[in-house]
Amino acid sequence: MSSTKPAYNTALTEWNGPLGLPDFGAFADGDFAAAFEAALASDLVDIDAIINQHEVPTIDNTLKALQLSGKDLDRVSAIFWLRAGAHTNETIQALERVIAPRMSRHSSSIMMNPLLFARIDSLYEQRDLLGLDPESDRVLDKTWKGFVRSGARLDEQGKARLADINEKLASLGAQFGQNVQKDEADWALFLNDEAELAGLPDFVRDAMRGAAEERSRPDAWAVTLSRSIIEPFLTFSDNRALREKTFRAWAARGQNGGETDNTGIVAEMVDLRAEKARLLGYHSFAAYKLDDTMAKTPKAVMELLEPVWDKAKARAAEEESDLQRLITAEGRNHDVEPWDWRYYAEKVRNERFAFDEAELKPYLQLEKIIEACFDVATRLFGITFEERKGIPTWHPDVRVWEVFNADGSKRGIFLGDYFNRQSKRSGAWMSALQSQHKLDGKHTPIIYNVMNFAKPPKGEVALLSLDGARTLFHEFGHALHGLLSDVTWPAVSGTSVSRDFVELPSQLYEHWLTVPAILEKYAIHYKTGEVMPKALLEKVLAANTFNAGFNTVEFTSSALVDMAFHADGTPPADPIKFEADTLKQLEMPDAIIMRHRTPHFTHVFSGDGYSAGYYSYMWSEVLDADAFKAFEETGDVFNGDVAAKLKKYIYSAGGSRDPEDLYKAFRGRMPTPDAMIEKRGL
Repeated sequence: MSSTKPAYNTALTEWNGPLGLPDFGAFADGDFAAAFEAALASDLVDIDAIINQHEVPTIDNTLKALQLSGKDLDRVSAIFWLRAGAHTNETIQALERVIAPRMSRHSSSIMMNPLLFARIDSLYEQRDLLGLDPESDRVLDKTWKGFVRSGARLDEQGKARLADINEKLASLGAQFGQNVQKDEADWALFLNDEAELAGLPDFVRDAMRGAAEERSRPDAWAVTLSRSIIEPFLTFSDNRALREKTFRAWAARGQNGGETDNTGIVAEMVDLRAEKARLLGYHSFAAYKLDDTMAKTPKAVMELLEPVWDKAKARAAEEESDLQRLITAEGRNHDVEPWDWRYYAEKVRNERFAFDEAELKPYLQLEKIIEACFDVATRLFGITFEERKGIPTWHPDVRVWEVFNADGSKRGIFLGDYFNRQSKRSGAWMSALQSQHKLDGKHTPIIYNVMNFAKPPKGEVALLSLDGARTLFHEFGHALHGLLSDVTWPAVSGTSVSRDFVELPSQLYEHWLTVPAILEKYAIHYKTGEVMPKALLEKVLAANTFNAGFNTVEFTSSALVDMAFHADGTPPADPIKFEADTLKQLEMPDAIIMRHRTPHFTHVFSGDGYSAGYYSYMWSEVLDADAFKAFEETGDVFNGDVAAKLKKYIYSAGGSRDPEDLYKAFRGRMPTPDAMIEKRGL
């Protein structure tokens, strides 16, 4: 009896590793291409089976079958895109440039298939007669709209052009992200002279030493463009010339000429997005994107951003005066420049609140902040975490936890990948290897967080800034959205919600970091083991809105430029000039730059995720500020009744209902921006 060897490595699609994970040791980088080929073909077989059946369309034989199609493609994609972001190399990047447009073309062939859409359309037309439960009704509605928004109603010429546009956008987005990653990975400033380290606390020096060692320069200290190193360097370095040099490199990512320059990519993407919107009947790409969000229209977004922008500029002007005062007092005669702001702001904070980041950081151990994240989840939602060591993953730094419900039953798997490395793109994010659903049995969620904290030298403790600790809480809030999901349909699982609602669970979770009961338990000095002194804790809380003008100008300018690129039906030919002209119109302070300048604005141009949607963080912030007040109003930030409603309507509900309905079910009403403006200290 003969056996035929599989055409690809099935370890990528049949996950036989511990705890239901993929066996990461059973496949190599070169195995992905063949696995994608097989999985793409298998997905089309599934689609053909739906189309070619003789039975009239039903929820089971059409909608459910569509939801469950492409399992192999889902699995190989989940592993591949994890690797592309968190641990890439030339082999992965080369395939990414090929597979991103290929996947787009594949999706277009399905979403524009007239026979498949006819079956979905038939169900949609008779949906009121099908007796659907609310979740199934919402999935049908989302599916039908997804087909329409993907061009299912266009004529053949329109479909062909839209498929071309989508394919090109996917290719450009992949290249954009790779260019930024390369600029960040390739740039480092090596310092050999102790005098060049003036002003830098030990934790910054240790991080720089670790970065130099990773780059085979154990004799030096390295400033890199990782936010976990560049920001503290700009905050503490006494050497103004070095601050300027490193800041300019940081600001110029994606705009250095040559192969990694993203200027032309942005121009082409904005133009293609505008054409796509017109094809689908929208005035602008922003109108197209926002039609499927809570905000609905560009006008609603601007009504949120513009008042905040005015308040932020006014506050930033006051802050800049404070910084200029210190510069003058030092006998210097220069204006505040962007490479000066963090340095002098830290001095003002020390002056005003009698503490600085260097005093606080020894109390924020990565390990303890992870424990704090877990403790808050246990107090609010009853879930617990048990670490499982020795399980192979995509990198030796990755850690694995099993997650359990209060009754001891398994809830899911959580993986954390916390340290910066050259093979990882910048930023922090949450994603899923497997999403929760119950459509064909119980599918437990496998959720991961990726961070970019500076890795300490071997044997040393990893310490976080307060912003770093907030980032960890933020991404873990997203992780809980995936872990606590309790829906039937995959299409509405976990974070499958509108973009301006998805940040609510993450931003809300940040609030618990600075709850005194949490800091008193987990803010432990890494050397002495002492709890953060109450006086320091009070200073930290008092300084919560310090530098609010700077922080809000950084963010809001990015959101406004994003909207400007996409809200006009006629896109600009020169994106760098357009950025500068837009900021001039907005009267952007000279001493501050956008948090994400256009050439490295990966949220918006490395894929489609936050395009015309960066405002979403502030939209969700309106919700999260009000949602935390629901706890504060009871006098107990861990109130069991409020937590139960929060779990039911926010963290577990996914996209099973309209987000506005979910928020009202939790809070009883929709909020105004007042609580958010108060929270920001504006």
